[in-house]
Amino acid sequence: MDASAEVRLANRAFYDAFEARDLDAMSAVWERSGRALCTHPGWATLQGWGAVASSFFALFQNVQSLQFVLTEERVQVQDGVAWVTVDENLLGDQGGSTVAAVNVFVRDGANGRWRLVCHHGSLVSASTPSDAAPEEDG
Repeated sequence: MDASAEVRLANRAFYDAFEARDLDAMSAVWERSGRALCTHPGWATLQGWGAVASSFFALFQNVQSLQFVLTEERVQVQDGVAWVTVDENLLGDQGGSTVAAVNVFVRDGANGRWRLVCHHGSLVSASTPSDAAPEEDG
């Protein structure tokens, strides 16, 4: 299997763990180190595996079901680092939304697995700058 396919599988494992609210599976996806970074939409950036794990523990206490429909997924791999850009189309009990995300993976030197080291999610507003009416001069 090529590196891009391996990264796609690691990325899918992240979302599978999130949907299942499985902290053990989430822990298996992440690099458990001080360089782990996570920015959930609307949150300050969390640094270090302890803070990141605590955030998922808190999120997994929510009783609302959540499903991720991933679109616009693009994978880039270079020199033991990979990044995935993806639109997370979230479907839940309270409706839906779209989050633009970047997931950064590094290859684990011990076993060669791809580990998530950074997740950044940003809520996509209903109207984007390209949807706005052009400003008129004058």
